[in-house]
Parts: sequence; C-alpha cells; structure tokens
Amino acid sequence: MPNVICIKWGDQYSVDYVNRLFNMVRRNVTVDINFYCFTEISAGLHPDIIVKPLPVLDVPDEDNKFAYRKEAALCDDDLGGLRGERVLFFDLDVVIVANIDELLTFPQGDEFVIINDWNTNGDHVGQASCYSWRVGTLGYVKKYFEAHPKEVVKQYHTASQEYLSAQVIKTQGKLIFWPEPWVRSFKSHCLPKGLLRHFFPAAIPPGAKVIAFHGSPKPQDAIAGKWSLEKATPWYKRLYKTVLPTPWVEEHWR
Repeated sequence: MPNVICIKWGDQYSVDYVNRLFNMVRRNVTVDINFYCFTEISAGLHPDIIVKPLPVLDVPDEDNKFAYRKEAALCDDDLGGLRGERVLFFDLDVVIVANIDELLTFPQGDEFVIINDWNTNGDHVGQASCYSWRVGTLGYVKKYFEAHPKEVVKQYHTASQEYLSAQVIKTQGKLIFWPEPWVRSFKSHCLPKGLLRHFFPAAIPPGAKVIAFHGSPKPQDAIAGKWSLEKATPWYKRLYKTVLPTPWVEEHWR
C-alpha cells in the first residue's frame, strides 16, 4: 500500500492543514494509501491518519532549528518503522488539484525524486514541497547533519533543501526530478506576470497535479485575495506582490 507522509511541529501550521492534506490525497488517488503524520501533537487529527512521533535529530537544541527537522530528520533509515518502504512527502501548504496516482508509481526503484527548484538555474537544487524516496536510502543525510550541524547551518543557513540536494548529489551523482508540469509553484506558474496580477486571477497550469505555496501568499491568502506584506517591503515590490481572490484554491484545499 503506498505511503504518503507529512511532518508538523510547533504551531506555525494548525492541525487543519494536516487534515486538509489528508482529505486532498484521499480524493485524488484511486488506490488505498497509508497516510502518516510525524508530529508531537495528535489532538484534532483525522482518526484515519497514522500518527508517528517526530524523528529525532541528535544535536544540541541550539542546532535543531530551521527546516532541518524535515530535510534531515525525515531521512532517518528507520523512519516510523518504514524501512524499505517508498514514501511520498508533501509540505502542509500544498494544494492538490488533480489525480496523483502517477506520483505514487513514478519511481520504480530506490530513486530519490524531487521538484526541480524554480528559483535556480540548472539541476543542482531540489524544491522540497514534494519528494519521494525509499526509507533506508537517505540515512547519510541525517547522519552528516548530526555530525556537523554548525558547519551545515553556517553554509546553508535556512536553505535546508539545498543541503539535502547537495548530499544526494554527492552520494548518488545527480537529482532525479518529477516531470515538470506535475508540481507547479503558485507564485511562479499560476499568477499572471507583474502588474497583470491586479486584473487577472491565478489559474491552474496545464497538467498540474500539485500546487506548492512556498513563502507568501499561503492558500488562505489566495482564497481571500490578499498578500501579507512586511512593513519593510519596498514600494516597488508592493506593485506586483498582489493576488486576486482565487476560488479554485478554496475548491481544492479542503
């Protein structure tokens, strides 16, 4: 049975995000799946979600920060008792807009598969909103971070997906990516360009199965038609950091 996983810690995301992701996955597959949430708080989660404890990073508290809980800790060779099983990971703020059976069956062996990052040129960085691997094949990512946490954070700071990508390339020689149309960025591929955002709403790109909401706006912002901006956001960025109400996000994100 295919395994879909997510991770939630702290209070940045509510349990509603997990439940929505669970519901979206179940609506968009034609097979039975196991859905796991790695978390320290299970209250309020759908009863069919399999709850597992957060994977542990064996580093001092001051080094256990940023998203390395995800990109490093989830690489545990015995993650949730799933050694030998292939898992498909989703960030909590993705929106699934079409059938994802192909994401469950695309990798045939032990390949690590990830999104080709939209913000970099080339094939050396994976965007970690959605990736898949066989548990037991990425333990070196976690072990290296545990042995060198300060060096890793000094080099990559918050860019934990760049660390994950670099470790995979160092060990496996290259990154393998999902077919480009399958996972798209809301900001980069759904929104019109520049000032056109004031006049035309976001649209689902052809062939898209999953829409990633990295950074701002979040799904609830797209639904409401607002873009949360920091006070220090320069005026020229305010001209294009805008979004019209997007009903299709509300239709799918439930």
